[in-house]
Amino acid sequence: MYQVETLWHASHALQNNPCGDPSTRPVIILSPPGAPTSRPLPAVWMLAPFMSTGAAFLSFRPWQETLLDRIHRLSETGQVRPVRWILPDVFTAFGGSQYIDSAAIGAYRTYLWEELLPFVESRYRTTRRGLAGSSSGGFGALVTVLAGPDRFSAVAVHAADMGFEWCYLPEFPQLFRVLRSVGGLYAFWQIWRKTPNKPADWLTAINLVAMAAAYSPNLSEPPPHLDLPVDPRSLEIYPAVWERWLAWDPLHLITKTDAAERARRLRLLYFDVGEDDEYNLQYGAYRWHRQLEQLGISHHYETFPGGHRGTHIRDDRSLSWLTAALTD
Repeated sequence: MYQVETLWHASHALQNNPCGDPSTRPVIILSPPGAPTSRPLPAVWMLAPFMSTGAAFLSFRPWQETLLDRIHRLSETGQVRPVRWILPDVFTAFGGSQYIDSAAIGAYRTYLWEELLPFVESRYRTTRRGLAGSSSGGFGALVTVLAGPDRFSAVAVHAADMGFEWCYLPEFPQLFRVLRSVGGLYAFWQIWRKTPNKPADWLTAINLVAMAAAYSPNLSEPPPHLDLPVDPRSLEIYPAVWERWLAWDPLHLITKTDAAERARRLRLLYFDVGEDDEYNLQYGAYRWHRQLEQLGISHHYETFPGGHRGTHIRDDRSLSWLTAALTD
């Protein structure tokens, strides 16, 4: 079986973050059987989706494999090559950070790649690095690669956030219904933080609030320190705020010459999406596929029957491709 080790890292970047979230965090390392820390191996960093974290990859779920079970099974059949798996913790009061630096959430991009990566590699010798994730974790993987610098050789993602017009804007009416019911954004944030059992109809609301905190933070506003991109009375878009969101959309990032060059240098760029994704990500993924084709960027794009959840069933395919790209 793979060896499991948990390290703790005290971050400078996350100290005094606006949410008061922990700055000392665990990172879980999965190493192939018998591999000493001195043995150089490729490393795959697994980025968790929104409202999840690294430890959840190893948590029991009925009728499902954990990541540890999956890679053990795939390793026995040779479908997954020997690599180390790195599972960081980036959970926040919002439920996530989109893996970028935000004045309203904290410097999570800096934490991961300027602090945690060197910390891990000071203990485990690493050859090539790969990134994997689904949903917000997939978005974080793509943004990490496209925004640079060049740290990773291969990326494999499922249902990554892209095509923001269709994956975010349709949810705003539900957000505003929730905000109106509790007395507005600032009241919602206070109640959210104090309520242990979050109502199910608040999950859409906190998702969009978290996206605003990531893409359009504004410390001149009261907590949660953000600007929403849509007028709550008319649903009209605030162009200046919405442009800040679109700047992070992979469909916009790939139009930048330096981002396209980074994507072109990857040994693998794999992405897939369910044909019935509830967040309309299938449309953004198809558009991104066409952009990559037009730019002459090698990639592997697939769709599959199903929706946004349960994309772990695709890991057999994506992780096989990813580990092969890192070891060939």
